[in-house]
Amino acid sequence: MSGAPPAAAAPRYRPRMTAAGLAPTHAVQAMDEYGDTREMHVAGEFPLTIKVDGREIVTLMTLGTHPELLTLGYLRNQRMLERLEDVAAVEVDWDREQVNVSTVHGRGIADLEERLQKKTVTTGCGQGTVYSCTLNELYELRVPAIALAQSTLYALLGNIASFNEIYKRAGAVHGCALCAGTQILSFVEDVGRHNAADAISGMMWLDGVDGGDKIFYTTGRLTSEIVMKAALMGIPALLSRSGVTHMGLELAQDIGLIMIARAKGRHFLVYNGADQIDFDQPPPRKPVAGGAAAPQALAREPTP
Repeated sequence: MSGAPPAAAAPRYRPRMTAAGLAPTHAVQAMDEYGDTREMHVAGEFPLTIKVDGREIVTLMTLGTHPELLTLGYLRNQRMLERLEDVAAVEVDWDREQVNVSTVHGRGIADLEERLQKKTVTTGCGQGTVYSCTLNELYELRVPAIALAQSTLYALLGNIASFNEIYKRAGAVHGCALCAGTQILSFVEDVGRHNAADAISGMMWLDGVDGGDKIFYTTGRLTSEIVMKAALMGIPALLSRSGVTHMGLELAQDIGLIMIARAKGRHFLVYNGADQIDFDQPPPRKPVAGGAAAPQALAREPTP
């Protein structure tokens, strides 16, 4: 005897949104060291003012490729809007260099005046901001504990090497990726790594993606701001080809977040969470005079 078919899941709520992404690069003329004119490409950089129910919140400098996701992710990571269902529309108007977010209730953001008065300008490219209400929430956060294999990290780094298309064409951008094991779920480039992180957060919010088993990769340094964003997205592991800051490390230790940096080729450094790494594929050590094996040299710190 067959039972009734399972009820279809209700479609996930999505606000009304424009699709106003811009071209990431622009052709320009430059003269090289021989005095020859060459056509080159440069990364875009545009101001985008976020307004919620007509009230200005912040102006971001962005590549402009994912303005709707950037807006949602920014508001989510700053904890200015808690529920996606409260967002009625996200509408980008590049002629006015603004994005208008309309809420369902039309009352804007609660305690906005107090929030705007208490902000920290961060080290993010283009200068990011973090509000004190967001900082306060971090003291109560702990990310899930996960295990990572060294072989998984190597495979993931190999897969990421095929991305960074805008950087390869024009430079001047950072890339961030949301990863599940060795799979790249989303890769975003922007003029600041904080913008790329927010765009990924916006995608996760729209699609209902859980961060608890994910890895967050960035080409930029692991500062306190990036640690905050990963934690607020519920992501337990950070991976970067660049270095770390002291405050970023302390925050990762407090939250319980795995921090792996200076990752390039077969080299990496685990600054936090080494007990969660399975070193199942160590590279051969380089021999030194006398036949002893030398410790692995540190990877050269790339320019952020």
